[in-house]
Amino acid sequence: MDIKNTNLLNKNRLSAITDANNSLLDGYLQVVEAFSKLTYQSVYVIDYTEMKFEYVSPNPLFLCGYTVEEVMGLGYDFYFKTVPESDLKLLDLINEAGFDFFDRQPADDKKLFSITYDFHLTHKNGKSVLINHKLTPLFLTEEGKMWKAICLVSISHNQMPGNVAIHKEGSDAVWYLNLEQRVWQKSLKPKLTERELEVLRLYAQGLTINQIADKIFVSPDTVKYYRRRIFENFRVTNIVEALAYAVNNKLI
Repeated sequence: MDIKNTNLLNKNRLSAITDANNSLLDGYLQVVEAFSKLTYQSVYVIDYTEMKFEYVSPNPLFLCGYTVEEVMGLGYDFYFKTVPESDLKLLDLINEAGFDFFDRQPADDKKLFSITYDFHLTHKNGKSVLINHKLTPLFLTEEGKMWKAICLVSISHNQMPGNVAIHKEGSDAVWYLNLEQRVWQKSLKPKLTERELEVLRLYAQGLTINQIADKIFVSPDTVKYYRRRIFENFRVTNIVEALAYAVNNKLI
């Protein structure tokens, strides 16, 4: 892959930032660092003026065997060291489609959007893991361009890379990227009944089918019925995928 021509490096690269923009930054990295202590997920911040990482948490998942200082020093070169070429092409496509979508949104709405997708990271030891990557803007320029973004990295609960979706805070709409046609397709988040949500929350607490049945005073077969309904609504095949879907879509 031609690194110099990739959308990863060129799609949203910014020029100099004004003093007015820089005045917004006082103390924000301390907030990011504090947040990173409260989550099991890897946290990092992208600065699009220099295509660098401005903060990287010590969570080992994203580091891939490197130190925080090494990852910070590599910046975007880190992706080219740790992401397989097939997934780099995927990231290139996502980057182009994602920023095109973002640029079309009203300026006042841009900070409401976040994007999530899955790709592989390869550890220094040669082992690869499928991760879920979420990104949302932290700061915009006066022209409404994404200046800094915060990213969260966790283990993916899917089987394959891709699974690209954009969410808008306070909206039931979700936009999914059709990778073959390279177009965004809008849909609404699935709705669960109160009883289905209750069953899903009890699964999240680690209860078995029989324990859930006792808890909500129904038979185990009824719990299985609710579980099947959840799977159908989410278009998943197991409870791990269902819980991941519910968390990613802020349904529980």
